[in-house]
Amino acid sequence: MSPPCHTSALLLVLMALAVVGAEQSEERSCDVVGDESSESQMERALLKKLEPLSHMRFNVTVEKGKTENYIYHFRVCREVNSTSHDFGGLVQTDRQNGKTTVIGRINETQVFNGSDWIMLIYKGGDSYGRHCSGEKRRAVIMISCKRGVTASSFSIISEEREKEQECFYLFEMDSSVACPAENSHLSVGSILLITFVSLIAVYIIGGFLYQRLVVGAKGMEQIPHFAFWQDLGNLVADGCDFVCRSKPRNAPAAYRGVGDDQLGEESEERDDHLLPM
Repeated sequence: MSPPCHTSALLLVLMALAVVGAEQSEERSCDVVGDESSESQMERALLKKLEPLSHMRFNVTVEKGKTENYIYHFRVCREVNSTSHDFGGLVQTDRQNGKTTVIGRINETQVFNGSDWIMLIYKGGDSYGRHCSGEKRRAVIMISCKRGVTASSFSIISEEREKEQECFYLFEMDSSVACPAENSHLSVGSILLITFVSLIAVYIIGGFLYQRLVVGAKGMEQIPHFAFWQDLGNLVADGCDFVCRSKPRNAPAAYRGVGDDQLGEESEERDDHLLPM
């Protein structure tokens, strides 16, 4: 084989290995029970809503006397151990002998929600031995709304295994992803205030540009309706005088100043002095 052909073959092998490695490193996500085409819009929306929790791992330890000492490992729509390829989304580890038991698998997922909670169910776990007629285990995780917290308080509530069928493990945790969207409604007063301020800004800026660019005004004359605003104080004062004063406008003054009398007398004397004798 010639050197160019050998180099091309080596590159193809490396590319193939890279593609295979990428496929193996890509983590599997939740697969809703049933055909892929039968997934509802609600289920897809809820799985997308839970996506921020997928990179987190949760553990809880349960110890009951000397016979039961377990650690429960949980991931949201991801495998706890991606190297084992067992789809285990919630796995129990016996601390005494190291035995692992898959409680629920992400390839058999159910998901639904309420106003402030999301229920995630992993089915298809390892079969029971003596309990529940040997059926497969199932994990139910209740995710409750808690604003400001990405995820916390993961714990096991109970294990229902005294029934003949439909046994399950019940877990709960808090997360803000289960919270409904907050409504940011503006009050009527806020809307009116924003509208008023916007109109004032348009009036001032638009009027300023018109006076400067079209009329050619300079200085204070660039203010729109400058004469009106300049005389506004006098107009307000006249309005207050008209509305607030109770005395008739043509009524004589209640008193006369001393200075006024003296000026009047001096005026008469001056007139008489100017008349011809």
